[in-house]
Amino acid sequence: MKPEAQKATISVPDLPQEGYEALDKFIAASAGDESALISVLHKAQSIFGYLPREVQLYVGRKLNVSGAKVFGVVSFYSYFTTNPVGKHVINLCTGTACYVKGIEPVFDKFKELLAVDNGETTPDGLFTLKDIRCVGACGLAPVVVIGDKVFGHVTVDDVEGIIEQYRKADQQ
Repeated sequence: MKPEAQKATISVPDLPQEGYEALDKFIAASAGDESALISVLHKAQSIFGYLPREVQLYVGRKLNVSGAKVFGVVSFYSYFTTNPVGKHVINLCTGTACYVKGIEPVFDKFKELLAVDNGETTPDGLFTLKDIRCVGACGLAPVVVIGDKVFGHVTVDDVEGIIEQYRKADQQ
């Protein structure tokens, strides 16, 4: 399996015009040059949900930055994604502390129960499973982050309950 940064960026030529208009407003309120690249990419991802090729090129043109440089930034930072993600992105910290404290079997249990691999989204579009670098919560290792919720000291036995918590919330 290829690392996330080496996966092909998808192309979506017909993204909603309102998204581009919202992005233009954000760019106009920013520095409007290369120094705003990361913040503009964050905003673009929050608008579109991910950063397909067209959005990356659009941002590059608006900020007068090469497409290669934009893609370099997008592929370097694990926060950015070039493909659609599920409603809930399950981020598993693979930093040293989490690794030593047992994130690997926890990761394997998520893969088993969701029937997806790292970087993949469940067919129902509910979950995306993703490894991330250190989240800076080493005292809680191993750590799983879903949205703005941090789960600390996660064990294999916790995984099913975590998944069910989000499934139930979506059924209400």
